[in-house]
Amino acid sequence: MKKTAECVTPHHPDKLCDQISDAILDAYLEQDPTARVAIETMGKSKNIYISGEVTSNANIDIKNVVNNLYPYLKNFDVNLNITKQSPFIAQGVDTGGAGDQGIMKGYATSETEGMIPKELLLARKLAQHVYKFKQTDGKTQVTLDGDKIETIVASFQSISSQKLQELVKEVFPKFIEHGQILTNPAGDWETGGFESDAGQTGRKLVVDNYGPQIAIGGGCFSGKDPTKVDRSAAYMARRIAVDYLRKKGAKEVFVDLAYSIGVKDPVQAIVRINSSEGAVDMIEEQIKGYDLSPQGIIEFLDLRKPQYLETAKWGHFGRNFKWED
Repeated sequence: MKKTAECVTPHHPDKLCDQISDAILDAYLEQDPTARVAIETMGKSKNIYISGEVTSNANIDIKNVVNNLYPYLKNFDVNLNITKQSPFIAQGVDTGGAGDQGIMKGYATSETEGMIPKELLLARKLAQHVYKFKQTDGKTQVTLDGDKIETIVASFQSISSQKLQELVKEVFPKFIEHGQILTNPAGDWETGGFESDAGQTGRKLVVDNYGPQIAIGGGCFSGKDPTKVDRSAAYMARRIAVDYLRKKGAKEVFVDLAYSIGVKDPVQAIVRINSSEGAVDMIEEQIKGYDLSPQGIIEFLDLRKPQYLETAKWGHFGRNFKWED
């Protein structure tokens, strides 16, 4: 079976927007752990546009946060359109309910040490290696045929195709023997980031989650404080999947959560366990033993502290976060 996944670097325009949204969130949480934040960022050329809702006692210089995130953003114009959270949403959150309806998916696999799909892990590993060589806009893509790598694609700003070939071989020294490597397949390129493409928060959801083989709930993570179950319940779903994978010695675990706006407890909380290689039927169970209310998740995973900028750089799962413990 063939599987393909991609990864993008922190200098990709969409990932820059994710990081800006989460840097702003972190700044608010630093001063006010109970801040309600929902920030969307769009960037193009030398302009950053930030819209959303914030209800907080914190006093944050948002333009300064953006301009100081990377030297690259130092002289960008920052345009703001921010209001307070809608009172009709707040009335549900204030009583401990979910801030919106939504579906959240969790996943864990014994295929890799990080418990994420192998194709995603390899695409991320390559992107991180190239990014260490030069912090620039770029993408990687890995196609597996079974356990073997069939094709690697790497496209990076201001790095020659020849150099990319060398960097790929440093990560996968034996790969050249049995697969194809496509580096800058449209030609070498010098202009990247916001100069070449618009970016927007939440446009790399599959990269943020588990790659294209695994279903996702569809909600964006970045820019949202943990009262938003799009983020906090997705993290909890991952934690439950990891727990069940370890406890059951399973091959794969899938977790499905769903919430109604203004309601504390999920309307669905199911775990599906693929017990072993070649298993025909999955075992399905109701999830028990966890407080799945928004407040319960926030306390269990310690989600009110600044930590979110780091999540926006290289994916939210398969890394050393509390929901991976």
